[in-house]
Amino acid sequence: MNVYEAVDTRRSVRDFLATPVPGDVIRRVLTHALRAPSGGNLQPWHLHLVGGDKLDALKATMRDRVVEAPGGEGSEYDIYPKELVAPYRDRRFAVGEAMYARLGIPREDKDARRRWFARNYQFFGAPLALFCSVDRRMGPPQWSDLGMLLQSVMLLLRAEGLDSCAQECWAIYPQTIGRFLDLPAERMLFTGMSIGYAKRDGAIDTLVTERAPLDDVAEFIGI
Repeated sequence: MNVYEAVDTRRSVRDFLATPVPGDVIRRVLTHALRAPSGGNLQPWHLHLVGGDKLDALKATMRDRVVEAPGGEGSEYDIYPKELVAPYRDRRFAVGEAMYARLGIPREDKDARRRWFARNYQFFGAPLALFCSVDRRMGPPQWSDLGMLLQSVMLLLRAEGLDSCAQECWAIYPQTIGRFLDLPAERMLFTGMSIGYAKRDGAIDTLVTERAPLDDVAEFIGI
């Protein structure tokens, strides 16, 4: 698989097989992903990989936690801007509607939508979880470095025949995850990620989100 194929086939997978991810494969992926760009070579990221019995324990904790605190514990950063305007708001709305339409869940069925969203906290059945945290003293430029690392991870996973789903929703449970990972006080939870082999046999697996045309988002000057 070349880089173009990896980019084109990366999806936010929401239904995984229970097949374990080999330890040597994930170590190889992460070793190479650490070559991701980093301003000043700060390498501001810190990763936790969780699988096996520990992941089962976390899933059990979260089954209770989403009932006890369905709205989360308060994220330590704004996952989306408070004032999300067009076209960004429209894109977010469209992908949500497309996903629930494939699942056959109408907009008015709020309970079914909440139940589906709660599957995030079971990692959609994936056998491996990744958490990324960052020193609180870091700013927006270093947060962009996190994105480049995570994208590198996801593309290298595709090269290995694996799939993923990046999940910023974990940021709304910073206390629970902070305790589970034993994060030091100076480190902030940024995101989680589900990793595994996609089932590819359900309606949700066929969803390919739309992207704006190139000329809508890029300007060519002197070219």
